[in-house]
Amino acid sequence: MSDAKRPRLQIALDTTDLAGALRPLNRAIEEIDIIECGTILIIAEGLRAVREIRALYPDKTILADVRIAEAGTLIARNCFEAGASWVSVVAGASLTTVEQVVKVADEYGGEVQIELGEGYDAERARTWRRLGARHVIVKRSRDREAAGDLSWGPDDLTRIRQLADMGFTVTVTGGVSAADLRAFADAPVGIVIAGRAIVQADDPLEAAAELQQAIAEVWP
Repeated sequence: MSDAKRPRLQIALDTTDLAGALRPLNRAIEEIDIIECGTILIIAEGLRAVREIRALYPDKTILADVRIAEAGTLIARNCFEAGASWVSVVAGASLTTVEQVVKVADEYGGEVQIELGEGYDAERARTWRRLGARHVIVKRSRDREAAGDLSWGPDDLTRIRQLADMGFTVTVTGGVSAADLRAFADAPVGIVIAGRAIVQADDPLEAAAELQQAIAEVWP
């Protein structure tokens, strides 16, 4: 488990059935800080996935990665009633939708995570923070990824610092491996998401432990 001063480790469960999500989760759980019920899993299993994982792990932080774009009040309420701690909203959602989701989250003691798109609008991000959103997700640059460059570049790190300065907890995702984490040595990362690196590992517990060890080395 992560030290309070270090980034937390979030497992992304994007399997097409609950059994396929529970197998690696149950094996790796002692090294996991946050459980993400991924979009694909929720599409396949509905909010049953959130309810069953909440029943198994009542003290864990659980993200329902539903990527809310509209109908914010209804979708957020359903997620929190199912046992989610956090819900996700897409960056393209209207500010009214973001405000609705934050209001419902506050009722349940939950939090809101906004997934940034390819474009980054700093002023809009400041507005999200003023509305009460606490988290943002930063993905590796798609342009570099499409060109075969899987590194994290200065533009990514600049964006992370800007968002952290606004008061967000910044989450990084996009095929993150233990080796990738060294690129963030001086960056104010709050959460690291790992999906396939853990879920598809022969030993999910060992894979998660390696990521936690890398986190401890990068953020001693």
